[in-house]
Amino acid sequence: MLTLYGVYRSRASRPLWLLAECRTPFSHVPVIQAYRLADPLAGDAPLNTATPGFLAINPSGQVPALQDGALVLTESLAICLHIARKYGGDLGPQSDDETALMENWALFAATAIEPAALEILYTPDDGSADRTRILRAATDRLSRPLARLEAHLTGRDWLFDRFTVADIMLAECLRYGAGHAPAMAAFPQTCRWLDAAHDRPAFQTMWAARLAEPE
Repeated sequence: MLTLYGVYRSRASRPLWLLAECRTPFSHVPVIQAYRLADPLAGDAPLNTATPGFLAINPSGQVPALQDGALVLTESLAICLHIARKYGGDLGPQSDDETALMENWALFAATAIEPAALEILYTPDDGSADRTRILRAATDRLSRPLARLEAHLTGRDWLFDRFTVADIMLAECLRYGAGHAPAMAAFPQTCRWLDAAHDRPAFQTMWAARLAEPE
């Protein structure tokens, strides 16, 4: 059986959403990030990324991590691609070309979308001139990849001819910055696509579990 390590309030949300979509049985071990704990090695500390037992799974001390038999994966998008290929049916690639395209969208999400989106998410809402400058720069960096995504989504519901793991990976990376209206204002097809992804029952299941976790 698959074992997924990580809490919902982490990049584990990506494979957790996917697993809810494909209804694959798995064991979930809720490993929390050590930086969220005052003393991660205290005797009463929950299982966390600094715990020796978890470091034996992922020496980098990050979540998520996945065990599938003897296979261990420690990057969230690689985990999603593996689950989709092996267990996801139509959520995964159906040809070599689709495999390449899904990998391409994963790398696009990680390199062109996520860094600027995270900067938007983590910029303090303090009303300062620095905040305005940072948000404007991050919005500018997102404009070119979002223009590409907007063009691709025009006239289609999903990235492929059906909902796939590519939509999950990209939607989860974009989610970090999507709450900043100026970043999304020029991209109505992208907003429509993201709203449709978030309306899916599997996302709602994942999100409810995330909200139920302590911040």
